Amino acid sequence: MSIFGKIMGAIFGTKADAAPAGGGTAAGGGSAAAATVDVAPILDAAVKAKGEKLAWRTSIVDLMKALDIDSSFTARKELAKELGYTGDSNDSASMNIWLHKQVMTKLAANGGKLPPELKD
Repeated sequence: MSIFGKIMGAIFGTKADAAPAGGGTAAGGGSAAAATVDVAPILDAAVKAKGEKLAWRTSIVDLMKALDIDSSFTARKELAKELGYTGDSNDSASMNIWLHKQVMTKLAANGGKLPPELKD
């Protein structure tokens, strides 16, 4: 499963596992996109369960940690490749900012309800 697929699965549940990283809807008629999922409470609960101070609203690393997904530089480079990052993947700061924005955008495109400050 793709890294973005793991993020989707952790937030939306198993029906989202088939959602393509490129956006759009899940396979099988778009059932994942048809249901709106409030992302913030799910991620807030995941952070609370971890017992760490994780800033998922601004950090792709913290978002991945909250969901128990490998947040290593290698994993983030793989996620960047999945999502079509064309910048320098060795510039981790720029890549991380781009990744966070892309993940938020793709969550919204797949039925995720985001807090206003996380929308474009």
